[in-house]
Amino acid sequence: MNFYSKKNMTGVKKQGAKHVLALYAAGMLAVAVVFLIISCKNKQKAIPVSPPGYDLNNPAKYKMPEDLTEISGFAFHNGKNDSVYAEQDEEGFLFNLKLGDKKASYTKFGKSGDYEDVAICREQVIMLKSDGTLFTFPFSQVRTKEVTKVQKTKGQLPEGEFEAMCADEKTGLVYVLCKHCADEKTSKSSSGYILKLQADGTLKQTGSFAIDVKEIERLADKKRVPFRPSAMAKNTFTNEWYILSSVNKMLVVADVNWKVKNVYPLSVTIFGQPEGMAFDNQRNLYISNEGDQLSAGNILKFSFKK
Repeated sequence: MNFYSKKNMTGVKKQGAKHVLALYAAGMLAVAVVFLIISCKNKQKAIPVSPPGYDLNNPAKYKMPEDLTEISGFAFHNGKNDSVYAEQDEEGFLFNLKLGDKKASYTKFGKSGDYEDVAICREQVIMLKSDGTLFTFPFSQVRTKEVTKVQKTKGQLPEGEFEAMCADEKTGLVYVLCKHCADEKTSKSSSGYILKLQADGTLKQTGSFAIDVKEIERLADKKRVPFRPSAMAKNTFTNEWYILSSVNKMLVVADVNWKVKNVYPLSVTIFGQPEGMAFDNQRNLYISNEGDQLSAGNILKFSFKK
């Protein structure tokens, strides 16, 4: 082999090596790009989206007094956030306090029991027991030692378990959602009932509605969602229904006719056990979490921003 042949062979080998290195570099770059895309997608999935006007990842947090460690529902009077009216799922007490207070006052309205939600409508306080029994009494008695005029409504709701209730001040209608009811023969929908607040404070069923669980599954991109409503509230500014499911860690938003519009996953680090929800008259959203032996119950405020 002459000098020129050796030189050509050396050149070919160098070009081949460069080609291999280029291919290797391109491959590594492609892997890095794919990894970056996957990483970005995972980061996006880790940060739940929020309804328009709210940031569910950035609340103001108010710890509850010890008496309300197991806060399971709360309400505002005419949407005014200067006082919170809350109950817990063991005692027949209605508590009242200002957000940030270290102690809460209370009035006794009934015996100990599993009370799950509270609503205030047309100067009546409505308490929901987990078995569907409802108690009403005048709002004027919320700061007395013990309520003297309590109306008990039983048999207006089917046999089952209830945690979510909301009242409409304008119509005098009270809405209650089943967590699980005996008459629910399918997992495709969640049953709800409409009651009318009577002049004497009692409640009478006037209708029903249903939440399409299959649509929740589709929007959440999940199969077989055991949807268990734990709280509900009406956004009177948009006429949308906000529905919490603590076990699923999700917030469902439906239109005025109960058609599911969106499903928002809730961060487990922020929402330990979301059991209560309400709006004030400034469009701010509030969600309460039950506490435990290690942490206090709380109410989270999500300020509305245009």
